[in-house]
Amino acid sequence: MDEIAKTRTHRKAQPGYRWENVELRPYKEDVRALFRSITRQVLFSDPAMHGELRYFDIAPGGFSTLERHEHMHAVVILRGRGQCLVGHAVRDIAPHDLVTVPAWTWHQFRADADAPLGFLCLVNAARDKPQLPTEEELAELKAQPQVAAFLGSVSE
Repeated sequence: MDEIAKTRTHRKAQPGYRWENVELRPYKEDVRALFRSITRQVLFSDPAMHGELRYFDIAPGGFSTLERHEHMHAVVILRGRGQCLVGHAVRDIAPHDLVTVPAWTWHQFRADADAPLGFLCLVNAARDKPQLPTEEELAELKAQPQVAAFLGSVSE
């Protein structure tokens, strides 16, 4: 088996939730999308499968963007604890939890203040561009007290 084939079929785990021959990338390029202290790694992407497996690492107290889009997500927590918002529900998350984010559903992930939160995310390889909430949509979300408390703690 040649080196290219080995790279595609096996990526050895490295210390610190890294993988061999996988680039550590910024979470997003869009500065309008509010987020804090998060990186991503694309672990697998193959046109034959039409899917992509990514690993996100959120530093203590960090969070992902509040957004929605046409594609769905399947998220498995690997390390740390935190909370996620999916729709109008805020849930505590911990290792081995599975979070499904349906299409067109507002969502955001947050790491607890004392430890990083790391998770795998399975999505379509070809994805639509995320939408950020309008002021009206944000007000609707914040009409739920639990959601308002969650968003107030991550949108500062």
